[in-house]
Amino acid sequence: MLYAIVLLGSFLGLSLMLCMRVLLRRRATRMFVRGIRDRSQSAWARNLCTDDVPVKREQKSNRTTARVIQEVRALQRRAEKAVAQRRYDEAERFFISALTVDPDAHEVQMDLAKLYLMLGRLQKAEALFQEVLHAQDDAASFGYLGQALYEQGRFHEAQSACAEALKRDPTDPHRQYALGRATLAAGDHEVAAQLLEKASARLSRDTELLRMLAGCYDQLGYCDHAEETYRRINRLEPYDEEIKERLTRFHAARVAVSSAA
Repeated sequence: MLYAIVLLGSFLGLSLMLCMRVLLRRRATRMFVRGIRDRSQSAWARNLCTDDVPVKREQKSNRTTARVIQEVRALQRRAEKAVAQRRYDEAERFFISALTVDPDAHEVQMDLAKLYLMLGRLQKAEALFQEVLHAQDDAASFGYLGQALYEQGRFHEAQSACAEALKRDPTDPHRQYALGRATLAAGDHEVAAQLLEKASARLSRDTELLRMLAGCYDQLGYCDHAEETYRRINRLEPYDEEIKERLTRFHAARVAVSSAA
């Protein structure tokens, strides 16, 4: 009997310790991300992310030794492996552990932000992308921030971020596409059509882009441009009945105009 009581007590004690560890880990994760979000939102409010003034890059502390760098890289590799195996909770823990070792590991911040973006945890992704921008205001960081804002329905802010990305990488058609999409969602069909048309010259097989462009032309009343864009889609997707129907309507309208003339 005494043995059973001791065994039961040990089991309850271990269970309690395990629960406490899980709760503390989750609390630490929430506090970590909340701290980044608060700092980033304050910076965004002061327009630190989109000013033309060069970003002051923080210098790494002298305490960031080779051992620390090695530890961060090891944790980052474990996180990347976990992502590849779709063990996302585990990957998040490894990324956060790496940032606990070195809070200025911007590559790890970027990887964690992209994980949050993929998982649809958009506010956390936005906060981390803004944090990355304090140190490296490159096209990729602005582009990812624009995507996080776009998926939250904050189209004007997404438009600003995508414009910054395109400014830093003006020849990338994906940047033109992203800005065109955000501009269209913000309600400017004319400018969106110009951006999407430029992008479509190099992304000529992207039917989602072409549908967006055709919709712009439809909205603007540019029937000839719209019809030609639908024909481009039809050549890529010849069995799409919706596109066939739209082309049939354009043909009927043209015949009606010819008959009236």
